[in-house]
Amino acid sequence: MNVVITYDRLWETMRTKGVSQYALIKNYGVSPGQLTRLKRNESVSTHTIEMFCRILDCQVSDVMEFIKDERQKE
Repeated sequence: MNVVITYDRLWETMRTKGVSQYALIKNYGVSPGQLTRLKRNESVSTHTIEMFCRILDCQVSDVMEFIKDERQKE
């Protein structure tokens, strides 16, 4: 399966804002399982994306990015 949604921007936004994974777990109640899913670029709910936007005070585009798979037919 080809990755078309990547969460690489989340990790950069966290670095920029000075928020660690530890802080997300301890201070905001983010589950380690959710972080693992994001690291693996697996599916997460829009609720999860919204939660990160609220915590990091950012936009969806600061959390995720759509990468078009050029091999797929439109």
